[in-house]
Amino acid sequence: MASATYPFTAIVGMDDMRLGLLLNAVSPAIGGVLVRGEKGTAKTTSVRSLAALLPEVVTVADCRFSCDPAAPDPTCPDGPHAGEEGDARPARMVELPVGASEDRLVGALDIERALGEGVKAFEPGLLAAAHRGVLYVDEVNLLGDHLVDSLLDAAATGVSSVEREGVSVRHASRFLLVGTMNPEEGELRPQLLDRFGLTVEVAASREPDERVEVVRRRLAFDEDPAAFAAKWAAEEETLRERIAAARALLPSVRLGDGALRRIAAVCAGFEVDGMRADIVTARTASALAAWADRTDVLTEDVRQAALLSLPHRRRRNPFDAPGLDEDKLDEILNGFEDEEPDTGPEPEPEGPDDDGPGDGGPGGGGPDGGGQQPPQDGPGPDSAPDVPQQRQEPETSGTESADAPESAPATGEAPEAPAVAASAPFRTRRLDVPGLGEGADGRRSRARTAHGRTTGSRRPRGALSRLHLAATVQAAAPHQRARGRSGPGLLVRRDDLREAVREGREGNLVLFVVDASGSMAARKRMSAVKGAVLSLLLDAYQRRDKIGMITFRGAGAEVALPPTSSVDAGAARLEKLPTGGRTPLAAGLLRAHEVLRVERLRDPSRRPLLVVVTDGRATGGPEPLQRAARAARLLAGEGTASVVVDCEQGPVRLGLAAELGRELRGPVVTLDELRADSISALVHTVRTTHTRRAA
Repeated sequence: MASATYPFTAIVGMDDMRLGLLLNAVSPAIGGVLVRGEKGTAKTTSVRSLAALLPEVVTVADCRFSCDPAAPDPTCPDGPHAGEEGDARPARMVELPVGASEDRLVGALDIERALGEGVKAFEPGLLAAAHRGVLYVDEVNLLGDHLVDSLLDAAATGVSSVEREGVSVRHASRFLLVGTMNPEEGELRPQLLDRFGLTVEVAASREPDERVEVVRRRLAFDEDPAAFAAKWAAEEETLRERIAAARALLPSVRLGDGALRRIAAVCAGFEVDGMRADIVTARTASALAAWADRTDVLTEDVRQAALLSLPHRRRRNPFDAPGLDEDKLDEILNGFEDEEPDTGPEPEPEGPDDDGPGDGGPGGGGPDGGGQQPPQDGPGPDSAPDVPQQRQEPETSGTESADAPESAPATGEAPEAPAVAASAPFRTRRLDVPGLGEGADGRRSRARTAHGRTTGSRRPRGALSRLHLAATVQAAAPHQRARGRSGPGLLVRRDDLREAVREGREGNLVLFVVDASGSMAARKRMSAVKGAVLSLLLDAYQRRDKIGMITFRGAGAEVALPPTSSVDAGAARLEKLPTGGRTPLAAGLLRAHEVLRVERLRDPSRRPLLVVVTDGRATGGPEPLQRAARAARLLAGEGTASVVVDCEQGPVRLGLAAELGRELRGPVVTLDELRADSISALVHTVRTTHTRRAA
């Protein structure tokens, strides 16, 4: 039969990714691997190829939860399985779609049968199907938080549980977790990043010869998968045997006190939070030793393990680029040189044999078999600078002079000033959209969500998953005599069931409209303005919002960042933002109107919040202030929730931002009031046309 799986050994390059996958195949206790990188870099292909290399698993016949007959799960819903025979089958690879529901992931409990018949009718989810196999999550950064939490809890504990109104089902769920993500589409929270054992960065090769080989092999596979797989069958079998041998050797690997001290020194030296990093690094170093057919963990194992397990754990906010200073790592490890155990002759390189075709086989093309730190200066908006470290004072230019007047709008075209660094970000007050939405789960505005406090009940829409027990009993109680109830228990029918209506918070689309004109450069304000926008970006990240950015200066406005979940992309655009020129405020507002119109068609359930950062001035063209007012009224007339951040400073103030706020029918806050810890800060809630009228 022709194989539909691309051979793992035929993958060109991608040494770190392949090594991370192989180490998890040797030691699933490492906790999985997160693959970060651009699209089209063989992430999915590599995961599917690895699953075909895993040893077969023996399961209890007809058990939906893949119980091992030698050690069956005592809590298995299909059990007990004592003394039952087993069947061998290949290890599964289960894919979790981005749009999957919670019931699809953890399983669904039939509440209707549980109440009416008193039985636990449970339909297993993907966590059950992945038990003793591979669970692959493409675009894991786009999953809902509640799905990621359930997924990582099961990965950490090896158990999945489903609870609905006191009815609970538990089953074993141990799997090799692989997640992939494109950082341009948004980051995972640091606490979720920490739950992945290893992380690797991937990027397409820039070497023409290597790219040619990738295309050549892919075309050959597509033309005749069976023949291509047969060509690589020997290498695949060799790698399969090596994984099995490393698994068998792993319990014999000695992780001595010297290796443990190195691991502890490295984790302490890089100031990673908690102890998970030490444990994962220790398990990875042991797996590296077993992969190299050794029973002693060497310094090089610790070094390579640190390069795979620590970079993502040093990321403390969304603007930090993941990475590890290799010079500092070597400096820490060099302090232990005298303690290296005498293991005899120099070991062979840890990579696979170099006699395979193409790029040298499965373990990597370099002498270390992968694990080298990926370059940190690759292209893309995710390569944002470490903003909190930027404390330097911006250079002074003509438009930034402290003596520049602010009492009147500029009448001429001011020269462009170079980009200035943002001031340190701060914690901002929450600005939310009024009313009750129904958007994606988040932490900003009130909304009807699947998770939150119960506020009422209703008849179920589709399958019942959130039972409102009191409302169900109240609906069924008047009919018990008519239904012939004669004993204990409650006779419940489908029409009696009520589901809970819950209220939580949603994530919004926060669209920034930033004034980058010459008037904003006066008195060196742009650094403070950028710091404020950066703080709002960080707040949007923490509240699970999508963000977009429009800037206006000179002759018009441009979309600096289309709506995205990547706040570090927004920080990168902001950092490079120059200032100078006239102030086409109307153009900025009209461009925002167009962006919001398109986004309503794409995602109608996500409510927008418009944040205009300006001093309210408008120049260029006839009647600039009047045109800006008309544009503001257009946005307000469509019910767009808005807030104006007033950047005007100095003893003489024109109050133009306040006028703009009245036209937008939203509140106006100063830079000082934006701070959550400001003495002058009050609770400001954005008002729309339905909650606040212009005076």
